[in-house]
Amino acid sequence: MKRRNVIIDCDPGIDDSLAIMLALSLEEIHVEGITIVCGNSPVEMGAGNARKVLKQMNRLDVPIYLGAEKPLKREYVSALDTHGADGLGESWLPEVPEAKQDMNAVEFLSRTIRERTDDKTGCSVIALGPMTNLAHLIQTDPEAFSMIEEIVSMGGSFKSHGNCSPVAEYNYWADPDGAALVYETAASQRKKIVMVGLDVTRKIVLTPNLLEYMKRLNPETGQFVQAITKFYFDFHWEWEHLIGCVINDPLAVAWFADPSLCSGFEAYTAVETGGISMGQTVVDSMGFYRKEANALILTHTDAKRFFRMFFSRILGIEEEKLDLLDTLVEEG
Repeated sequence: MKRRNVIIDCDPGIDDSLAIMLALSLEEIHVEGITIVCGNSPVEMGAGNARKVLKQMNRLDVPIYLGAEKPLKREYVSALDTHGADGLGESWLPEVPEAKQDMNAVEFLSRTIRERTDDKTGCSVIALGPMTNLAHLIQTDPEAFSMIEEIVSMGGSFKSHGNCSPVAEYNYWADPDGAALVYETAASQRKKIVMVGLDVTRKIVLTPNLLEYMKRLNPETGQFVQAITKFYFDFHWEWEHLIGCVINDPLAVAWFADPSLCSGFEAYTAVETGGISMGQTVVDSMGFYRKEANALILTHTDAKRFFRMFFSRILGIEEEKLDLLDTLVEEG
């Protein structure tokens, strides 16, 4: 089995933190580093939250690099109303000392992608937040962007409604110009972005029963997850009348490790940058534009299989021993 190199570009964030936990637990993935972008939380806060997750996972060896502090053009609007005042569910976990880096996120992306291309091992990017860092990479080193083995983006939506406007998903709404540039450049370079959008991530709901099961199986990890998701549970009840919380980002990581978890179709895709539909992904599913596909749009997923992977990896338990899991996912 080839262990694939990946950079996680994120804005921690509750579900980003769960995604990092999963990525560090997957033998299929080698995490080269974590780059932080403004999104759910401001950059410094996001980096601090990433350090808290790395400490929980005993992986403080993974480097963290600070990236864009604001979107390409529009004003920065955080999602702290969704993720809590500390960006991590108001868990108020102790701060972890920072390890200073000698470069920023875009410099790290450029260097690492080039190095892994040169040594023929390749490097992919899993983008879990706004795509501002990737947009800056295009502006400063488009050749390095062209060398990215695979880009997986949690963002956008095909037929599902938006989560910060009637039509837009937050990551693309937060920096529509950055997302638009990434999709346009992918088209010009004949690359395809894997869009893990709300159509599939809304199927991934962590319910109270699943959380309780997690705590029974591994109390330490379960209590950590409970601490960072309680605010998320309350938010989803207040705004979506949902008992549980949608954990978007881990599905992008899971798909990267096992693409059979989701299915979809290829299509030319663009991102609207203004007006009332700002941030909307315009997916040409009917081939109206007669343009070559620049995206793989995921539309279906298997929630049971996802949770089997998620639980077994972050809890360190063989899938065969998760005897109650399928029933609990059905109830969710």
